[in-house]
Amino acid sequence: MSRLPDSSDTTTTARHDAPAPGDDTTARQAATDGADGSPEGGRDRSNRGAALIATAVALPATVLAGVLAFNQFAPDQLEAEPNSATTPTPLSTAAVEMAAPALAERPATVCRALLSQLPPTIRELPQRPVTAGPEQNAAYGDPALTVACGDAAPTFADTDKLWLVNRVCWYGSEAAGSTVLSTVDRETTVTVRVPDDYDQPLQWVSPISETIIATVPSVDDAPTGCRPG
Repeated sequence: MSRLPDSSDTTTTARHDAPAPGDDTTARQAATDGADGSPEGGRDRSNRGAALIATAVALPATVLAGVLAFNQFAPDQLEAEPNSATTPTPLSTAAVEMAAPALAERPATVCRALLSQLPPTIRELPQRPVTAGPEQNAAYGDPALTVACGDAAPTFADTDKLWLVNRVCWYGSEAAGSTVLSTVDRETTVTVRVPDDYDQPLQWVSPISETIIATVPSVDDAPTGCRPG
């Protein structure tokens, strides 16, 4: 709604307050009262003088009150603005809890080679420390995406779907809060757990595929589903 007064109300008020054209009775009466020195004329002049003084005093007081009110409220409003922004929650850099089962000599050697070549980030997720087995485990981001080398090979049916991502073959299964992707064409299994917070789980194993190819030898009898169609 507009804060301006309605135009029709303003016109009506102005017409009632103004003397009618040609009607100078009021003006002559005012001049006569002021000229003859009657009490009415004196009172009128006194009243007008008092009104002018009161107006002169009231205006600076009003301006001063407005300045004081602005100074009182404006700083609070300016200080409140930075607090209105939401502070982002810092990402955890604490060590991620992971198991580190004992590995035979050959898998342990392969896993050390793999872990030494993993990138410092997977996509935008920075690497984090792990509580156990840094020579076979790695973690990235918050929530943590984990890479475990030397886990047990997954079991699956011949009809289950497999995914070939950058020449590495993966079997996927769902777990509580994550998707578990395991290699099925390597002599040592590499398992990646992708939290549900991250979309399209297969995209998260793509950045480490070249490292797996370079460090983890493939098997001769890879499942049929791993062969390029």
